[in-house]
Amino acid sequence: MNFIGADSDYQSASAVLFGAPYDSTTSFRPGARFGSAAMRGESFGIETYSPALERDLEEVRVHDAGDLELPFGAPQPALDMIEAKADGILADGKIPVLLGGEHLVTLGAVRAAARRHPDLHIIHFDAHADLRDDYLGNPLSHACVMRRCHDVLGDGRIWQFGIRSGTREEFAFMRQGHVTTEPFTMMTLPQVSFPEGTPVYLTVDMDVLDPSEFPGTGTPEAGGVRYVELLAALRDVMARFNVVAFDNVELAPSLDSTGRSTALACKLLREELLSLRM
Repeated sequence: MNFIGADSDYQSASAVLFGAPYDSTTSFRPGARFGSAAMRGESFGIETYSPALERDLEEVRVHDAGDLELPFGAPQPALDMIEAKADGILADGKIPVLLGGEHLVTLGAVRAAARRHPDLHIIHFDAHADLRDDYLGNPLSHACVMRRCHDVLGDGRIWQFGIRSGTREEFAFMRQGHVTTEPFTMMTLPQVSFPEGTPVYLTVDMDVLDPSEFPGTGTPEAGGVRYVELLAALRDVMARFNVVAFDNVELAPSLDSTGRSTALACKLLREELLSLRM
């Protein structure tokens, strides 16, 4: 089953969806490995047309490549498979769109994008800093994904928004200038600017949203942004920056029996796809 409107064949597509159903390092409540499949199934509850953008998914070229078959409990092989898939999509001149899965899956796609784009920058929306050097002795944890991305990119190329949870050490790492962080809100996003054409990887951990709107996630954090705020921020990023790849992660559909988290995730993805420069 494809995500609604993502019916183009691979050769003609400008963007390619693929799922990474993996949550072996989830630190609290598991279930994110079911996120991508749930989004495909529930996407038929929304329209392909966006009245806000006056665009329709039936008018854009998006291919849904389905889910990868990832080895459960083995983060490095799973990351290698994600990296290879994203790299192949990038090599063909298309935009990889990764559906999680836990946030660790981002690292595989970032590694691929950084190899193709050495001047890559990351824009990161999340409740959590994800800057631990390790979590319970494991450096390949979803709690460490931005630290591992920093290992790839170095200082000054990760911009974080909505962060409201982390250790004292993580916040010290931010203050030392390794990454640029806007805690709690997204108010400084309009001030971010890069040279024209700078490649950007956009990663959206959907727990950046307040749990009153998005309870279906493994590590909910009170005090989050609202859907309309996140949507405005994402449209801004897509309009102003050269987004070469992006992901949406950490939907755990079984943790929200109402289904509203999955419905929100579907609508968010539709708006992102329709906002892309393609």
